[in-house]
Amino acid sequence: MSALHELSAAQLLAGYRQRQFSPVEVARDVLEHITRWEPHLAATWLLRPEAALAQARASEARWLRGAPCGLLDGVPATLKDNIATAGDPTPLGTAAVPLVPASADAPPAARLREAGAVLIAKTTMPDYGMLSSGLSSFHALARNPWDLSKGPGGSSAGAGAAAAAGYGPLHVGTDIGGSIRLPASWCGIFGLKPSLGRVPIDPPYTGRAAGPMTRTVQDAALMMQVLSRPDARDSMSLPPQDIDWLRLAPGLERLRGLRLGLLLDAGCGLGLDDEVRAAVAAAARLFEQAGAIVEPMRPFLTRQMLDGMDHFWRMRSLIDMRQLAPGQLDKVLPFIRQWAESAAAFDGAQVFEAGAQFHATRLATVRACAPFDYVLSPVAPITAFAAELPAPTNDPLQPLEHIAFTVPFNMSEQPAASIHCGYSATGLPIGLQIAGQRFDDLGVLQIAHAFEQLRGPQRPWPQPPE
Repeated sequence: MSALHELSAAQLLAGYRQRQFSPVEVARDVLEHITRWEPHLAATWLLRPEAALAQARASEARWLRGAPCGLLDGVPATLKDNIATAGDPTPLGTAAVPLVPASADAPPAARLREAGAVLIAKTTMPDYGMLSSGLSSFHALARNPWDLSKGPGGSSAGAGAAAAAGYGPLHVGTDIGGSIRLPASWCGIFGLKPSLGRVPIDPPYTGRAAGPMTRTVQDAALMMQVLSRPDARDSMSLPPQDIDWLRLAPGLERLRGLRLGLLLDAGCGLGLDDEVRAAVAAAARLFEQAGAIVEPMRPFLTRQMLDGMDHFWRMRSLIDMRQLAPGQLDKVLPFIRQWAESAAAFDGAQVFEAGAQFHATRLATVRACAPFDYVLSPVAPITAFAAELPAPTNDPLQPLEHIAFTVPFNMSEQPAASIHCGYSATGLPIGLQIAGQRFDDLGVLQIAHAFEQLRGPQRPWPQPPE
């Protein structure tokens, strides 16, 4: 049998039911594995082994009584830094904010606790979640387990690295422009950005979603059973819906006759790397061979849209930074500070026009996707970049050039997932994005699950350096 830290959540739950091993044995194995990896990856914060083992012992006692408390009882999980946990500070990846203990669990944390998950640690992120890297003024620099010279992506940086490295099977990230899907792509895992409001979050914000980051689609579906439960604190949440998240069959039969759009030109941003293009095109051919109808799509995101969203976020961040106490501003990552302060000269009309691009992006995305059941595309135009860089361009005035494939689906509120579809010549993972119509989160999981079967055997997961 595989090492316990390598097992999926589904395998762990089956093992608990059959008394093949216990939550305490699993937690110990995961913690030992993290100890070997963490000096190289810096994926965690608030890693508290004794607290995790106490949760595991309580879970073990429930399983011995035959009375697990929830759907994920005893399964190790992590939460991103910006998802509040009661009694812990929420630094948002930056040294600039005061470390004030949270008064309550945010909805994703509350749902995992209720389901009995063993919360192993929080995971790292860059300042304010506004970078697609693991560079932070608060956390140590996160790295990619496939190649330690590369970053894991971001802003769910630690979560992506932790999932790929085997820090247990379940990880929660957040995504406002690609922050689940980009690290999922660059770390070779599965990540789902659900429809806006499908997973309640606090505080809610336009385009911002929380979702699962796992090695398998089935584990993400298990998490969605729990994360999608209602919470009144999210004023943007969807009405509760009885979705059979584990209905991932009929597998390949699900693909026959589907109309899939293939988007290989985002319309702006970085050019598409040849290896990424080839991997996504090969994935599309697998769908065709399974009976789907694949049609090329024209680009729909414009430079005006991407720049508008960027400029609006700069102004929002500038206003946030102006609220910092004296001396705290100097602690913000210089790249982020320069990016935000570039908005100081914007006038009201410029900010209005920038804000209008969110809706323009929404309209263009919905219109472009309307003829198709699902849309296939790269997640990112490039593979993972140097860990020390804040962004692929390393330019605070052009920081979002790599998110042109992902950000449209935040603004349109459509579910979109990243699933591994290939490797570069140097062994770096490449992700395929699968986007569905709004509210069709289960359909995206079903299509991704079918692709898991189509893509064939994968390379072994990376292991800690000797």
